Amino acid sequence: MTKQNKAYSFAITAILFWSTIASAFKLSLRYLDFLRLILFASAVSIAVLFIFLLIQNKLAQLKELTLKDYLNSAFLGFLNPFLYYVVLLKAYSILPAQEAGTLNYTWPVMLVLLSIPLLKQKIGFISMLAIIISFFGVALIGTRGDLALLKFNNPLGVSLAVGSSVVWALYWIFNVKDSRDEVVKLFVNFIFGFFYILILNIFLNKLSLPESKAILGIVYIGLFEMGITYVVWLKALKYSETTAKVSNLIFLSPFLSLFFIAVFVGERILTSTITGLAFIVGGILLQQYGQRFRTLE
Repeated sequence: MTKQNKAYSFAITAILFWSTIASAFKLSLRYLDFLRLILFASAVSIAVLFIFLLIQNKLAQLKELTLKDYLNSAFLGFLNPFLYYVVLLKAYSILPAQEAGTLNYTWPVMLVLLSIPLLKQKIGFISMLAIIISFFGVALIGTRGDLALLKFNNPLGVSLAVGSSVVWALYWIFNVKDSRDEVVKLFVNFIFGFFYILILNIFLNKLSLPESKAILGIVYIGLFEMGITYVVWLKALKYSETTAKVSNLIFLSPFLSLFFIAVFVGERILTSTITGLAFIVGGILLQQYGQRFRTLE
């Protein structure tokens, strides 16, 4: 098998796992409140990442971390897993999975918007048009196609789902500036995030063991949303000749996710969700490739 074929294999595996996560979130929330779900899933993820560090002989790198490194992890861990999953899982608890999951895919749009004040980047006409197209998709999903009245069916849920994409975009921007090994960094970030969510659970008197029905969901989310899948994706990027050859495959994930939601969660997928998702992805693709086509003219 060639290196590129290995890259495709790892990328497709990661995408398949990520595509099931919206269903896993929604099914797990039937048996467990969202704060305890984050707490226990984070614990599973920490255990998985520790095993990866052990296998890759990277545990020694933990001793080399400086106070600045730990402070960075304290901040990054606050963004992800703590704040990101608190906001996202709350959205899942009050919205249909198809809406929460699809709206969360607006993070590349938020990344562009946040890069203006944080990275001092300028955006042109194509980027602005792409953002408008994506947000039209958000409006379609949030109103369930009733754009005439522009009345959102669940304003709080929509705000939280879109807000989670803002948190993820912030995490992405600050994470890129941190040059530490990705697995080491993720492990330390999750330790800090775990203690943040532990404190919140204690404060809200939600610290109790999960029911047996919730354990499978906790382990699945800890393994495939927060742990293994991220490492598998890094492998795909490592083996690929170019990042673009595997990164474009990620756009399959939201559409596959809708299929799994329909099959496993039992939701009837609305036309407005599919159409809105098409606008969101279309806007993101225009943002990524529109400027390239313009320079080739």
